[in-house]
Amino acid sequence: MEMRLLISFVLMGVVLFVSPYILKTGTPAPTPEPRKAEQKAAESKAEPSPTPPAAAAATTPPADVASTVKAESQDDNIVIETELYRVVFSNRGAVVRSWILRKHTDNNRKPVDLVSSVGAQKVGYPFSVFAEGGVQLPAEPNQALYAVNRSADGLGVEFTYSDGKLFSRKSFQFDPNRYRMQFRSELRDQNRALPHLVAWRGGFGDFTVPNALGMQHVLYFETAENELTVNEVKVGKDGPAAVTGRFNFAGLEDAYFMAVTLPPTGTSFKVQTWSDSVQLPPENKEEPHIGVAFGGDGVVETPIYVGPKDVHILKAIDPKLEQAVDFGWFWFLARPLFDSLNYLNDKFIHNYGWSIVVLTVLINILLLPLKISSLRSMKKMSGLQPQITQIQAKYKDMPMRDPRKQQQQQEMMDLYQKHGINPLGGCVPMMLQMPFLFAFYKVLSIAVEMRGAQWLWVADLSQPEQFSLRILPLATLATQFLMQKMTPTTTADPQQQRIMMIMPLMFIPIFWNVASGLVLYWLTGNVVGIVQQWFFNRTMGMAPQPAKTVQPQQPKKKGK
Repeated sequence: MEMRLLISFVLMGVVLFVSPYILKTGTPAPTPEPRKAEQKAAESKAEPSPTPPAAAAATTPPADVASTVKAESQDDNIVIETELYRVVFSNRGAVVRSWILRKHTDNNRKPVDLVSSVGAQKVGYPFSVFAEGGVQLPAEPNQALYAVNRSADGLGVEFTYSDGKLFSRKSFQFDPNRYRMQFRSELRDQNRALPHLVAWRGGFGDFTVPNALGMQHVLYFETAENELTVNEVKVGKDGPAAVTGRFNFAGLEDAYFMAVTLPPTGTSFKVQTWSDSVQLPPENKEEPHIGVAFGGDGVVETPIYVGPKDVHILKAIDPKLEQAVDFGWFWFLARPLFDSLNYLNDKFIHNYGWSIVVLTVLINILLLPLKISSLRSMKKMSGLQPQITQIQAKYKDMPMRDPRKQQQQQEMMDLYQKHGINPLGGCVPMMLQMPFLFAFYKVLSIAVEMRGAQWLWVADLSQPEQFSLRILPLATLATQFLMQKMTPTTTADPQQQRIMMIMPLMFIPIFWNVASGLVLYWLTGNVVGIVQQWFFNRTMGMAPQPAKTVQPQQPKKKGK
């Protein structure tokens, strides 16, 4: 039983280390107060942002598309800024150069910029356009200088280009209180509408998190199938992979942020998944970067959400968007934990660290009946040690493949059954903690609310401690040793007792590089367990006793 428990800890460590690279996860930076403002603004859902007057007038092409449009004579940047974001456009190509979320920071404590400048320099900046079916255009719209027209409210901008043959127009109108805008793109050649796609390629999201490229995906939610599809970058390795349908939303995501179109109901939309090889410094090694292209008509018009994967904000925009937040295999635990943490933080405690502490105490109280049952089982097991030792000595010299060796297990099970003992009863509380551990791990990996959440000396609960000497993992090790020493042993074998005592060392490599909030959860559980064990040792006579050496009885010889 002890070896199985040891193996379970090893497997637990492997899962914690490997899962970020095989699952969609990452490490969990808004501050709690700004998040409330965002949520409040999102919940007061307003009508869709109106199309800017300039764009409304452009539903039909100009009377003389062949005429040229006088553009700016040189490159210029156009900035649209609110309390939520700062978006920088370029009049060359009418593309986005930078998309900063002002209330969210990356792992370098800088505002998150969702545009990959390295990838964009190779494959084009977000909102570049290209014609469907490889149609050759009379000019390159992504390199042309556009005429710029700002809206009166300062939240809209329209770009127009025409050289007498090709006509291109893009308009952006932003909502000041939500991570949402209205987008429209029009492409024509000599009064002929050109079906085209709008692209965001070269990567997306926060590139400072571990395994950033592995957590970036193209996703789309099909209305008819009521199903979310998530494409990894390898889907587009042999060329853009296209799908056409009616979608609630479609676009890009990473662990914490997303940029998705919200096509009008019933609109047929085309979505392409791209894979672009981009050289990354300092090794200058090429890595595949995810990209998406959407549209397919001569006029592409859609609302677009670009912001955090905050479930409250997403639900206010469109309830289907909430499904983009992946709570993993243990969603049935992870989602209630996430909601409970938010409730405690928002309503009472106003600190995610102390919310984790309080929630952990509540979980341990709920598991208390199982803890008591387990301790009683361990006490009975301890009383049977002399008989167990005799059975083990009886079959000690038999090889494992000897059929008679199976009789040892049968005699042990008969002994347990006679005294009403479950031999795995002592492991039940630990095993029940594992799903909660994985659920907390997932919440801290995907919940944008946890990013930058502070607790005492910990600057970010979604990241390991910033100090080289990390206090939480060392405190977890110390409390695990103390709890192990206070817990009554179920074996008289000194070697097995030593193995059980050194098992807490397994927690150092497991917890050293994971989110501080996860270590705080386990540490709090240890402290609660120590208090409970002290109480049981005093009231139930459960205090560990010095191991007694039991002389095994020699089997009687036949005929005597």
